[in-house]
Amino acid sequence: MKAFSCRVCGNSLYFENSICVSCKTNLGFSRSERAIVPVDGKGQYVDADGDIWHVCKNLNLSGCTWLTEFPGGFCFSCGLTRTRPSDADAVGLREFKVAEEAKRRLVVELDTLGFPIVPRSEDPENGLAFDLLSSVEEDVTTGHDSGIITLDLAESDDAHREKVRVDLDEPYRTMLGHFRHEIGHYIEWQHVRGDLIETARGLFGNEEENYADAIERHYSQGPPAGWEQNYISMYATMHPFEDFAETFAHYMHICDTIETASAFGLATVASPQEFSSFHDLVVGVWIPLSVALNQINRSMGKGALYPFVIPPPVLEKLQFVADLPRA
Repeated sequence: MKAFSCRVCGNSLYFENSICVSCKTNLGFSRSERAIVPVDGKGQYVDADGDIWHVCKNLNLSGCTWLTEFPGGFCFSCGLTRTRPSDADAVGLREFKVAEEAKRRLVVELDTLGFPIVPRSEDPENGLAFDLLSSVEEDVTTGHDSGIITLDLAESDDAHREKVRVDLDEPYRTMLGHFRHEIGHYIEWQHVRGDLIETARGLFGNEEENYADAIERHYSQGPPAGWEQNYISMYATMHPFEDFAETFAHYMHICDTIETASAFGLATVASPQEFSSFHDLVVGVWIPLSVALNQINRSMGKGALYPFVIPPPVLEKLQFVADLPRA
């Protein structure tokens, strides 16, 4: 994520800011400019070409500050959401706000990494859409199915998510992490084709392995002995699909964190995309940076910020993901 500042007074801004706390200017996010821009009292912004943009209609519902071409319309990110909680579901709507905030970060990073995002409304067969469902009154299973990503909004609740994390003995669990993992399934479905399939099988395993059997084996037997030498997480050991999705999520973790650190002067890399080798980026930048961040977190009495070890086989998988064609 970039370092943002108010164009009116120069005050530092967070990505989620809808108003500058210093000069009280109303703000909106321009996806085309990848910048936070000032909007007038009507929620409008006029760009350098004279085009008028409007703040998303979900500003009050989910805190969305993104701009759209259409007055009273949804922005690009909100337009990807196919299903949300009903207006009567107060708990679901509170959780929905957290999920949409994470989804906006996901969209910005996919833009930065060069992965095209085609909405389901434009391409019913290959497009992307999100069902963000409340589990207040029904069971919800998080997952991906042919371009539809379903997320259980209960994961937005810190207490619930932490309980699940501890129960499953996971070192890390966040709503943004869920988005990054599930988009990994979508990316594999769309971008690992042709000759890349055989290369992927050599790294992650045969994706044609029965998924139901893999789930049963994983939860009854646990990960194989010595899994730490070949996988980024225990969950990645379950099935080749999950190994790819976990690897893609970590690719996004690394790229976004390095970009943010660079924006604030904590790293000297202008952009992760400038490195010809993702392997070199991980070894030369990410590992020392993550160690420092882990120590900083511990200085505040918290656990490691990035509680993972990247063995050589995982580095190969990360390089594969980084080299995927974007078209």
